[in-house]
Amino acid sequence: MSATSAAKRNAGPQISPLPKFLTALAIGVVLFLALLVGAGSLYAFSFSGLIYPGISMAGIDLSGLRVDEAEQLLASRLTFPTSGKIVFQDGEAVWVAKPGELGLIFDAQANAQAAYQFGRQGNPLLRTYRRLAAWYSGRNLSPQFTYDERQGAAYLAGLAKQVDRPTIEAALNLNGTQVSVTPGQIGRQVDLPATLAPLEGQLLSMADGILTLVVNESPPEILDASQQAETAQKILSAPLVLQLPDAGEGSPGPWTIEPQQLAQMLALQRVADPAGASYQVELNLSGLRPTLEQAAQQIYRLQENARFIFNDDTRQLEVIEKAVTGRALDIEATLANTQQKLLEGEHSIQLAIDTTEPEVGDNARGGSLGITELVSVHTSHFRGSSQARMQNIEMAAARFHGLLVPPGAIFSMAEAMGNVSLDEGYAEALIIFGGRTIKGVGGGVCQVSTTLFRTVFLGGFPVIERNPHAYRVGYYEQNSGGYDSNLAGLDATVFVPVVDFKFQNDTPYWLLMETYFNPKNQTLTWKFYSTSDGRTVEWDTSGPTNVVEPPDPLYEENPDLAEGEIKQVDWAAEGADVTITRTVTRNGQVLFTDTFTTHYQPWRDIYQYGPGTDIDDIQNSD
Repeated sequence: MSATSAAKRNAGPQISPLPKFLTALAIGVVLFLALLVGAGSLYAFSFSGLIYPGISMAGIDLSGLRVDEAEQLLASRLTFPTSGKIVFQDGEAVWVAKPGELGLIFDAQANAQAAYQFGRQGNPLLRTYRRLAAWYSGRNLSPQFTYDERQGAAYLAGLAKQVDRPTIEAALNLNGTQVSVTPGQIGRQVDLPATLAPLEGQLLSMADGILTLVVNESPPEILDASQQAETAQKILSAPLVLQLPDAGEGSPGPWTIEPQQLAQMLALQRVADPAGASYQVELNLSGLRPTLEQAAQQIYRLQENARFIFNDDTRQLEVIEKAVTGRALDIEATLANTQQKLLEGEHSIQLAIDTTEPEVGDNARGGSLGITELVSVHTSHFRGSSQARMQNIEMAAARFHGLLVPPGAIFSMAEAMGNVSLDEGYAEALIIFGGRTIKGVGGGVCQVSTTLFRTVFLGGFPVIERNPHAYRVGYYEQNSGGYDSNLAGLDATVFVPVVDFKFQNDTPYWLLMETYFNPKNQTLTWKFYSTSDGRTVEWDTSGPTNVVEPPDPLYEENPDLAEGEIKQVDWAAEGADVTITRTVTRNGQVLFTDTFTTHYQPWRDIYQYGPGTDIDDIQNSD
């Protein structure tokens, strides 16, 4: 082995010079970048609060300016929104608008801020690069405009009001009862979407321009109606008289339409045929309809079954109100007949009437209706009621005296009772409304609905809808000797037409109701007469549970009261829950079981006092 070979072997592994170079290069790059970033930071520091050199916007040099200076400069130079002109043209008519009026907005402050932020966002290398690039070769930023299309649409809508005109068909013109003809007119309407479509591009180009309004024209199909003038004049030759067929003494009507009124009801009815559209003269249905609708109200009569009472001695029905045949005006048939008769030269025309016979006439017999015996009765008490409340109880109860319920029918108390108002004879009394006890028309009607509910309940009839009161009312827990808490939960409220009480006569027999108001004893008795199918009723009640004491009294100032005057407007009542279960059986078999659950809210005393009243002593005494 040679000495040279041994020396090489003893020297160990050889290191290539390339990794050393790469390491040195990397260190150099890092040092360069650090130097570059440092220089960039120094550069940024020197232009703190100023826009970097080389930055312009829309050719406007902003170098070295503060943001507020740049904002003022841009606002003074980029004035297209206020100085530009957009011309809208429609034939010879032109309208000139400024871009700003059309929704083009230039926010000089935001654009100046954007110029200031150039070179100040992103990572340090990117920021440095952008600053150097702007300094070396300049950077012209595009201004940012905002376009509010709604403003442009609103402006065009204003133009449309000047351009649009309706398509007018030829018409018959009336001067008093004289007929003349007006020729038709070609309609024009600005197509707003089509006109608006190119506006944004024109505005953002920052160049003046001319835009043509897109207008749609619609010529009328009928330009002349002179041939119909003679027919129209014939209709106006005499008054139109509408009357009931076989009108007797006391019948409503007749209804007379004078020629001057007929003139306001004439119309040209469009008809189409192969030769083209034309008009024929008719009576305008909308013009005659108000008169017929008024007549319909006077003519209308709901069919009503005869009303009876059941004579417990003879066990026969006795008529207390005769049956009424229903009557209604057929407006559509009357309109068609009137048009035809007028065109034929007639002016005295009979109204088209529909009649409806009642199910039960005056000659009905109890046996044929299945009304043979008393099947349910209940008496409620209302001691302490005001005269107004008693008046309302009497008025409401009378609505149901002698009333018949068909087999299988669902009976609505609100529907049968009708309108509750002062005009119907009701008085103002206390009612529960909106979470308060207030004075309202019909207070006391719920005594009637509660009595009906209990008669239905004890008679074993299905209850379809029942709504309890918000809180316990003392009237509904009275019995002949005093108060009975077992009656809690057996109340029902009705507030026409929102809240109703409904039950079903689920028997094959008619049901007769009788109501008896006794002002001396302050009682209301409700009777059901029908034929018993052998059903019996068993029920039990939980009585009031979860009893909650009333909240503390509430005192409210009422500017309508005098100083020192205090008035109680609501009365305390305990809250409670009541659950009542009813089982209806027949021949030992259960027909149905139902449960009535009632949650009564605790109710507080509420007092109102006049301004300036010292209520501390009263509150302390409570």
